[in-house]
Amino acid sequence: VSGAGAALRPCSSRVAQDGINKPVIDRIIRVDHAGEYGANRIYAGQMAVLGRSSVGPVIQQMWNQEKSHLKKFSELMVAYRVRPTVLLPFWNVAGFVLGAGSALLGKKGAMACTVAVEESISEHYNNQIRTLIEEDPEKYKELLQVIKQFRDEEQEHHDIGLEHDAEA
Repeated sequence: VSGAGAALRPCSSRVAQDGINKPVIDRIIRVDHAGEYGANRIYAGQMAVLGRSSVGPVIQQMWNQEKSHLKKFSELMVAYRVRPTVLLPFWNVAGFVLGAGSALLGKKGAMACTVAVEESISEHYNNQIRTLIEEDPEKYKELLQVIKQFRDEEQEHHDIGLEHDAEA
């Protein structure tokens, strides 16, 4: 306990910046945060249209995972001192419009959108994994684990979309 009656300051959640490739890490975290933000808005749009339909619970389940992805990347932005993209207002509107617009085509339209977006995100995460492994897999171990887990969950969303007639 410090001085008489002084409140203790909580420990910082920041990551040591020693030896990291700051431009690479900044780009990865900024892009992933923006992508997860956009994905949240897509699912919000789909739920606004299809939330009470038979596919609503499936969309909600995927959206819940996207919410946890966004939360983690928001935490990583603070930890690594990364600024968010200036395009967040665009992603806010565009993501919702894409989600709602695809859902207005019905379940198949929403699932086709999900498959297309999740396929792109999975490829994107794979490229980031390769980059971090080339940089230093041990140094970026935590970030690699997060990206691999999220890539696998995005692939699950892709597969769920296919199971729900996305190709139709």
